[in-house]
Amino acid sequence: MGLRQALSELKQAVNSAPRTITDKGLANLLENAEAYLRDAEYYLNKGDYVDSLIAISYAEGLLDSLRHAGLVDIKWPRPLEEKKVVVAGTFDIVHPGHIELLRFASQLGKVYVIVARDENVIKDKGRPPILDEASRALVLSSLKYVYEVVMGDEKDYLKPLELIGPDYVVLGPDQPMDERWLEDELERRTGKRPQVIRFREKVPFAGGMRGVRDLIKKACLNSLKENQSSGAT
Repeated sequence: MGLRQALSELKQAVNSAPRTITDKGLANLLENAEAYLRDAEYYLNKGDYVDSLIAISYAEGLLDSLRHAGLVDIKWPRPLEEKKVVVAGTFDIVHPGHIELLRFASQLGKVYVIVARDENVIKDKGRPPILDEASRALVLSSLKYVYEVVMGDEKDYLKPLELIGPDYVVLGPDQPMDERWLEDELERRTGKRPQVIRFREKVPFAGGMRGVRDLIKKACLNSLKENQSSGAT
């Protein structure tokens, strides 16, 4: 399911709310949800998919809070929990940028994480991963934003996406994948066209580090300094 369908379902949910609410607090919350709906439509028409998604998520959160608390009768066209979101990558080592990516994806629905196989990491990066595939999968499965971890396919990296049948695919800022091509290819294979969204926010590491390589380099240098200090004494 794409963002336009998500927006359509959000409109139906907003319109299902009773128009005669006397409680000013509840009425104000519904007005906020309607404002987020307008923002989502505005950003979507501009082609700003990330801000549109954020606005949709805020509106859905407000409406679902009112519904779960039994304060307002909100009717969704279908449960939000049915939406499937795929995030794929190596995740070696999991860092703050990964966490923000997964948090963002979790606002769309249940997050399925496809973990790159060790063999494919060696082919793509010319070196084995720091953590093997089982360890990387174990770390990811413990994160609250992740619904299920799926191992990648060693021959066809799109095969797991075919089996999952996602509504959304969220790409990281540096993943070398063309969004339109991926939508077209998955639609060709499955008959279902997902919405592919590029998460563009880069989360800086502490101390100005730019990525895992800097993190490992710093750890190695610190270890070397400690060994030299202990040897000197």
